[in-house]
Amino acid sequence: MPMHAYGATIVSPTLDTGDTAWMLISSALVLLMTIPGLALFYAGMVRKKNVLATMMQSFSICCMMSILWVVIGYSLVFTTGTPFIGNLSQFMLGGILDHYHFGIDKGFVLGSDTAAPVMMTIPQSVYVVFQMTFIIISVAILVGSVAERMKFSALCLFCLAWGLLSYVPIAHWVWTSTGWLAALGAIDFAGGTVVHINAGVAGLVCALMVGKRIGFGKRDLSPHNVGYAVIGASLLWVGWFGFNAGSALGANGRAGMAMLVTQIAAASGGIGWMCIEWIKRKKPTVLGIVSGAIAGLVVITPAAGFVLPGPALLMGFIGGIACFWSCSYLKHKLGYDDSLDAFGVHGIGGIIGAILTGVFAFGPLSATESDPAGISASVGLVIAQIEAVIVTIIWSGVVSWVLLKVIDKLVGLRVTQDEEREGLDMALHNEQINS
Repeated sequence: MPMHAYGATIVSPTLDTGDTAWMLISSALVLLMTIPGLALFYAGMVRKKNVLATMMQSFSICCMMSILWVVIGYSLVFTTGTPFIGNLSQFMLGGILDHYHFGIDKGFVLGSDTAAPVMMTIPQSVYVVFQMTFIIISVAILVGSVAERMKFSALCLFCLAWGLLSYVPIAHWVWTSTGWLAALGAIDFAGGTVVHINAGVAGLVCALMVGKRIGFGKRDLSPHNVGYAVIGASLLWVGWFGFNAGSALGANGRAGMAMLVTQIAAASGGIGWMCIEWIKRKKPTVLGIVSGAIAGLVVITPAAGFVLPGPALLMGFIGGIACFWSCSYLKHKLGYDDSLDAFGVHGIGGIIGAILTGVFAFGPLSATESDPAGISASVGLVIAQIEAVIVTIIWSGVVSWVLLKVIDKLVGLRVTQDEEREGLDMALHNEQINS
C-alpha cells in the first residue's frame, strides 16, 4: 500500500466500473479529436497539393507522442519530483503494476507521497492513456501554424523536443498538487494553459520563424475542401466532450456539468463568429461558424468543471468574436502567416478562457470533503490565472524559439521554393490525391 507524505498508510480506493468505462470512452473521444478530427479539419483548409502531408503530420504526431509519453513524459509530469518537474520513477511506466491487485479491483492514488493525494477510482493504465491523448492533440494543434511549408524532418524533431521541453513541464506545474503554478492557486480544468495557450504560442513562434508561404497576401491560398474542415470540426466538437467532461475523472455530476457547458460554449462561439462576420462581411461563412464553435470550445476548456451554464454562454460568445478579430484582423495587421490559425483560435481563446475562469468560477462545482467551499471567483484567483497565462506564454515562446534555432542549424526548417510550389504531398511523401 502507498504511504502518505506524513507516514500514514493510504488505502487504495475501490475501482468503479462506471467511472472506468466513462474514462475509457473519454480517452477514445480525445484521440478522435486528433485522428481523424484535426487531421480532416486541417487538411480541408490547405490546398489540394498539401492535403496528404497535412494528414501525415497529425498521424505521425499521434505515433510519436504516444511513445514519448510512455517512455518518459508521463513520469516527468505525474510523479512528485520538484515543483518544476517530476522524476523518473515511472520511466517506461515502471511501477504501473503496483496498482494492480489481482483478484481484487482497485483504483490508484496519484501523488501518494504528497500532502494532497488524489484518490482515483480508475486503473492507472486508463489515466495514462487519457493523459497521453492530451499531449497528442496539443502538438498536433501547433503544427497547423506552419502548414504547407515546413520540412517533415524538422517538424518531427521539433514536435518531439517541444513535447518534452514545453508540454511536459507546464503540465507538471499546473496539473500536479506540487507544481509551482498550482501552488500559486492557478486552475486549469482541461487544458487552457497546458494545451491551448502552450500550443498557440508555439504555433505563433513557428509561423514567425519559418516565414510566410509563397504568395501569402498576394495569391489565392484558399482551402481545398471546406467540407473536410466541417467534418473535422464536427468530430472535434464531439471529441471535446471526452476532453472536458472526461477531466472530471469519473461518471459524476461534475462531468455532467462539464459536458453541458461545453455544448453551450461551442454553440455560442459559433453564433458569435457568425454574427460578427455577417455584420462585417455581409455574409456568414461555413468555415467561419465552425471556427467559432472551435473557439468556444477552446475558451470553455479551462473552465468546464468550474462554471455554470450562464457564464459558459457568455464565454463562448466572447471567444467567437475575439477569435474572429484575431484571425481576420490581428493576423493581417501584423503580417504573420499562421496558416490554420493555431494562435488565432487556440492561443487567443486559451488566454481568454483561462482569465475568465477566475472571473466566473462557482465554488460548489469543485467542492470536496476536504474543501467544502470549493474554488470560487475572486480577485486573487484572477491574478493567479493571469500569472499562469504569462508564465505559459514566456516558457512556450522561449522554448519554441530556441528549439527552432537549433533545428534550423541541424536540418533546416523549410522546404525549397520548388518543393513548396510542387506541394508537400509529392515533394516530401511521393504521394498525391488523383481525383
